[in-house]
This record gives sequence, C-alpha cells and structure tokens, in this order.
Amino acid sequence: MTIGVLALQGDFAEHLQTLETLSIVTREVRMPEDLTMIDGLIIPGGESTTMANLLDVFSLRDPLKQAIRAGLPVWGTCAGMILLANKLEQDRPTPLGAMDITVTRNAFGRQLESFSTELIIEQLGDNNSLHATFIRAPIITKVGPGVDILASLPNKKIVAAKQNNILATAFHPELTADTRMHEYFLSFIKN
Repeated sequence: MTIGVLALQGDFAEHLQTLETLSIVTREVRMPEDLTMIDGLIIPGGESTTMANLLDVFSLRDPLKQAIRAGLPVWGTCAGMILLANKLEQDRPTPLGAMDITVTRNAFGRQLESFSTELIIEQLGDNNSLHATFIRAPIITKVGPGVDILASLPNKKIVAAKQNNILATAFHPELTADTRMHEYFLSFIKN
C-alpha cells in the first residue's frame, strides 16, 4: 500500500512522518501522474486558498476530482476538508465538490483562538478520547444524506465526517502522537 500526501503547501511533512511511523510507504503528490501511483491520498491542513490555487497551477484539480469519483480513498484535514467540500459558506476558494458537505472556514476565529479538546470517535474502536487540535479550523454546517457524522463538539458543531471513500476532519491528528485517525483511514483502504 502506498499513501500519497498532497505536498503543495501546508503540513504535509507531519502526515508523511506519521505514516512512516506506521511503516506505510508514502509518496509526495505534486503532479497529476503522482495520483496513478497511490492507493489513498491525504490532503493536509494549510492555507486553503493557496492550496486551491496550486491545484490549478499544477493541473491537479480535474485529475484529483476524477480519481476521487473513481473511488480513490481521500482524507482531508482542516484545509483539506475545506477543499473536499461541495459548498463553502464563504465565496473562496473554489472547492473540489467531492463530498456532500457545506463548510465554514475559520469557524472559531483567528490563530489566537486555536484550541485542543478531547473527542470520542466510535469508529476508532475504543472509548478512549482522541486529543484533537484545532488551528483556524473549519466546521461542517450541513451534511447530505449519504454523509456519516463521526464527531461533533459539545456545542453540536460537526468536526469529522465520512462519505463513501472520503474522510474529512476539521482538526489535525498529525500534530499528536496518536495515530488512530491515520489507522482508521488506512483500514477503510484495506477493506
């Protein structure tokens, strides 16, 4: 199994490092041909507008949309979740329209309002909480009928969801030593 990490901007190195600790073969994805050499893709956190622009600069937008439609497992964290959305509450960037969710960017405010909290995600297979780090994080404000909500904050704001081959999280699992979200993503690639 080879997992690609979109390596145009953002914290792709942290995802690569986490996957390597799990003994997973990785590939940095920067060009359309890189998509043909992977079994799954992680779109990392970063600056969503810059990442969207770079998808266009490197002619990755359409091949990525086609690969996702064809069943490529993909996981977007933070900015990656923004890019996977069908619709954004704001007018930019233009998302991929891959997942039937509506997303609000920077839902918690500026960098100073970044925070960490504990989440229970049943799909991780135990009752142990997951330490989740939110940095200028988005939230999901609306889900379509085929979307499974995996985690919400106590105030009911949705921060993790799955639809078929697509996983989206508003938080950054790659910034902790807990590898369970990465293992969960790998498990539905194996299945």
